[in-house]
Amino acid sequence: MKENQDKYSRRYFIGKYFYASTVLLGGGVLLGCTSLKSVANSIPESSPEGASPQTSQDTIKTGEGKVAQQQTAQQKNPCDDLTGVSAEEIEKRKKLAYVTKTPIPDSHCSNCTLYLPPAKDKPCGGCMLFKGPVRPEGYCAYWAPISN
Repeated sequence: MKENQDKYSRRYFIGKYFYASTVLLGGGVLLGCTSLKSVANSIPESSPEGASPQTSQDTIKTGEGKVAQQQTAQQKNPCDDLTGVSAEEIEKRKKLAYVTKTPIPDSHCSNCTLYLPPAKDKPCGGCMLFKGPVRPEGYCAYWAPISN
């Protein structure tokens, strides 16, 4: 009868509990270390700090090893080309919440008081609030209707 009591004693239960906890904790640490090691092995050592180890989807390699920019659908429209526009002006566009397609059907740049229509040789208009090309179907937070 004493064997039966020792088998189900508090001391026996606590000993088994700590043994099982140690095994589970050790297994978790072991698995965690191996996954960290595999992540560390996938990062190239020669990449500069903060650089992505994968090739960007925006670039393709040419035969001579040079990297060429792919033309996206947005860059094909000359009204989206911000080359030559200062970073300050681009930030101003963002602050004014300029978007290339209006969310409000009856409010767009081409019927705004601040819109500057395109010149004869230019495909895009402009705006009195910021520099750079503006789409006629664009919109910003400072849209003002044309008064007659």
